[in-house]
Amino acid sequence: MDRIKNHPILGESPEGKLVNFTYDGKTLQGYEGEPIAAALRVNGVMVHRYTAKRHEPRGVFCAIGRCTDCVMVVDGQPNVRTCITPLREGMKIQTQDGVKPLEIEK
Repeated sequence: MDRIKNHPILGESPEGKLVNFTYDGKTLQGYEGEPIAAALRVNGVMVHRYTAKRHEPRGVFCAIGRCTDCVMVVDGQPNVRTCITPLREGMKIQTQDGVKPLEIEK
């Protein structure tokens, strides 16, 4: 998948340093400073959360921080809008289920 190179709110996304982060326990890589959602998309992750009542999948919708479809648990904090939150080395990103991390079967 292609990277988002020019975000409508954050502007240009120059390729920074390659960093490691975890997504639901798996180590992935992305560029420091790019939106978390962009790094996830390039790694094939399209579902960011499941709704509380119907357990329906949601992902990036507006990509400018206005809706809440892209929220995830980031470093233990729920409801982080991943489309406008810059990626940093070592971030722990988890699929959100309602307002908590999705329980992953091992």
